[in-house]
Amino acid sequence: MKSTSVASLSAAPSDPKKRPSAEQAPGAGGRNVKTPDSEKITINLGHVDLGQVDLLVNEGFYGNRTDFIRTAIRNQLTQHADALKQVVARKMFVFGIQHISRHDLEQLQEARQKLTLRVVGLATIATDVTPELALATIDTLEVLGALHASSAVKQALATRIQ
Repeated sequence: MKSTSVASLSAAPSDPKKRPSAEQAPGAGGRNVKTPDSEKITINLGHVDLGQVDLLVNEGFYGNRTDFIRTAIRNQLTQHADALKQVVARKMFVFGIQHISRHDLEQLQEARQKLTLRVVGLATIATDVTPELALATIDTLEVLGALHASSAVKQALATRIQ
């Protein structure tokens, strides 16, 4: 069985201004697919750091704590942009949103190919994909960011998720 890379599937651009809306996610097979535009994370900050953030918010530098944290993260990502680009290119990652539809996987199955998927961002596997189809067509799945799939598909692919 041949292995195919994710390049055969479409990916959304990494530039948020060029990214399609959630309803226009690529690879959806003409259907509307609802994908969230962000993922919730939890961080722990020391009291002094948190107080300094609150002081900047109170002084009007930032609208709220979340605005400060997002800005700090974006600044760090900008600072390391060249390193990120090199790693993404070297490891052949898709950067942005990657949606895998049932149709995509059925085409791979008919061609007797398997998918190796590496995503920096959001990877979604359609809700109508069965665990059997996922196992038959997905060889490796590496997602740095978030993976949205049914719990049955995630469980079936557990040994293939890196």
